[in-house]
Parts: sequence; structure tokens; C-alpha cells
Amino acid sequence: MQPTNPMPAQVQAAYTYCEAVTATQARNFAYGIRLLPAEKRQAMSALYAFSRRVDDIGDGGLGPDAKQSRLAATRDLLDRIRRGAVDEDDTDPVAVALADAARRFPLPLEGFDELIDGVLMDVRGQTYDTWDDLKVYCRCVAGAIGRLSLGVFGTAPGARDAARASEYADTLGLALQLTNILRDLREDAENGRTYLPAEDLAKFGCDSGFRSGTPPRGGDFTGLVHHEVRRARALFAEGYRLLPLLDRRSGACVAAMAGIYRRLLDRIERDPEAVLRGRVSLPGHEKAYVAVRGLSGLDTRTVSRHTVRRRA
Repeated sequence: MQPTNPMPAQVQAAYTYCEAVTATQARNFAYGIRLLPAEKRQAMSALYAFSRRVDDIGDGGLGPDAKQSRLAATRDLLDRIRRGAVDEDDTDPVAVALADAARRFPLPLEGFDELIDGVLMDVRGQTYDTWDDLKVYCRCVAGAIGRLSLGVFGTAPGARDAARASEYADTLGLALQLTNILRDLREDAENGRTYLPAEDLAKFGCDSGFRSGTPPRGGDFTGLVHHEVRRARALFAEGYRLLPLLDRRSGACVAAMAGIYRRLLDRIERDPEAVLRGRVSLPGHEKAYVAVRGLSGLDTRTVSRHTVRRRA
């Protein structure tokens, strides 16, 4: 039987483009997104493709003024999507896909405004004195994406604590971003960026930065990394309370994406100096294993038991 309202060919092509972007550029997230049913997978790919566009502006080779201009144009495009002024005949496939996803799901599109605000912090070279300062940045560039993703996932019928799902999604985004910051410590330093709080760097004697393959002389680099790992683990523990609130396949998607980052965190904890030698990553077969565990419900059940123990 043919569907009564088939998706226009232009919209299908737009989603296909976004899925291709996700498959080739989302090194870790693609493994989880593949576990979703088609409509949610398409919407998540549209979210990723738009986020990737914003990130690429911030990370690209343009000067600060040109980057700010491009980000302003991207915000204007987002406003058009929000007003329903983008249809299937638009020539921008990412805009077409995101506009369609916003019609199908209750997406809090203001999250993309926050993402743009966060990238503007990068463009302006902002640094962070305290963890509370850094949390503002992390909420913009990652927590907001967690809340947007929740708009696609929804919560399972009858889920207890569903009112806090957005809070948990935001916190899980913070955990992922702090893991990213640790993983990319040297790469960011070579690009003139420092994200870790200045008070932490001073506490562990690492103020001089991370532009070489060895730790700062006289500093306790291992102590610094372990301090941030503990912080990330606490965020994961709180953010993982989201999983029991989701349906099976959405929970599997989140478990796969977050599980890959938790394993990265494990590797960083075991060998802190590895982040100064190069990018720490997982091989594809290990990422696939984490995804299978998520789909089978193993990680979700483990997290559920852990959450019950924490609440007891």
C-alpha cells in the first residue's frame, strides 16, 4: 500500500544528503544514529548536518570578522526555518531537511541559537576561569544539542521522571563535551584555544599550556586529567538517568553514542599523556560493539540498575 502522504522527492534527497554528511563526518555519533527508525534517523541526521555547518565555520580558516558574518547568516537561515519560510524547493538541502524535521518533531530550535553563541565564544577567543564559566560554553555547544535530540527521541509513555528528561539530556551533553575537551587538548592548544578552567590549570601547575607531546614541566598533568575525568564521570552518572526515560531504540542510540565517549574517557584515564601525543580514539570494531550492546539493552539495563543504587 502506498503512503497517503509520500515524502516529496526534494525532501528525501535533502535527508539523503544529511545522512551522507553524518556517515562521513560523525565519527562517533553515526554508530548510535544508525540504530534509530528511519524517520528519527533522518531527523537526527538533519540536526547533525546543521550543527556540523556551524562548527565548521568556527573551525575554518576564515578571519574572525568573516566567521561572525557567516554565523550571522546561519542564524538568519535558522530564523527562516523557525518561521516556516523554508520549503522543499529551497536549494539548501540542510535547510530543507531541518525544516521538515521541525515540522515532524517538537524541536527546540533555540538550541541552535545557543550553539551559534558557543561558536562565537570560540571566534572571540574566550577563556574560562572556573568550571561554572566553562559550563556555560559546554551547555551552548553540547547541552543544547542534547535537548534538540530529545525533541526527536521523545520520552517513553508513562516514563517516570520524564519532566527532568531535558535536564538529563543537557547534562549528558556536558559530559560528552568535557570528554572532547580532554581528547583534543593538544590540538586545541596548537590552534590557540584553551578550554580547561584557569583555576584547574593553576591548581595542578599546568598554566604553561599543552603545545608539545610532553606534559608541562613541574606540573601534575596526570592529576589534572584525573580531576577532569572524575568531573566527567559525575556528569555521565547524572546524564545517564535519561536512558530509562526513552523508548528502546532511542535509548539504544543514546547508550551507543555516550558509551563510545565513556570508553574514550577510560582510555584517557589509563594513559593521560596519550592526549598530548595524538587524538585518542576507538577502533571501528569497538564502536560497533558498543552500539550492539546498546541495541541489545545491555548498557541501558546496567545504567538503570546503577541509577537505582544511587537513589537508594
